[in-house]
Amino acid sequence: MEPMAVVREFWARMQARDWVGLGALLADDLVVEWPVSAERIVGRADFVAVNAQYPEGWSIHVMRVVADGDGDGETVVSEVEVPHETMGVHRVVSLWTVRDGRITGGREYWTEPGSDPSPQWRAEFVQPL
Repeated sequence: MEPMAVVREFWARMQARDWVGLGALLADDLVVEWPVSAERIVGRADFVAVNAQYPEGWSIHVMRVVADGDGDGETVVSEVEVPHETMGVHRVVSLWTVRDGRITGGREYWTEPGSDPSPQWRAEFVQPL
């Protein structure tokens, strides 16, 4: 499977709560970093577990998936929106490394839209989303 297709399938299996299928897309020694919360997840089992145990009420909407070069490269970037029934809407930009059809590493930036308020001094230069 091409790297871009691996990442698209990753999000599809995540949405389906197909934890066994998700694990099949991940390398045993996967490392995923979440810089915003200062966490690192090491290993396929822990990554699957932290996602499987996340409180229900969420869905995933893939906004875009972009691969370096012609799509055959190892780096794939995805932007996803994750609304949750009680926790609000989150956005995540993920930088994935894909080798031999498996995700071997990632860095994900999770945030909530509007959680970093625009300072007043920029008001004359920007428009609210």
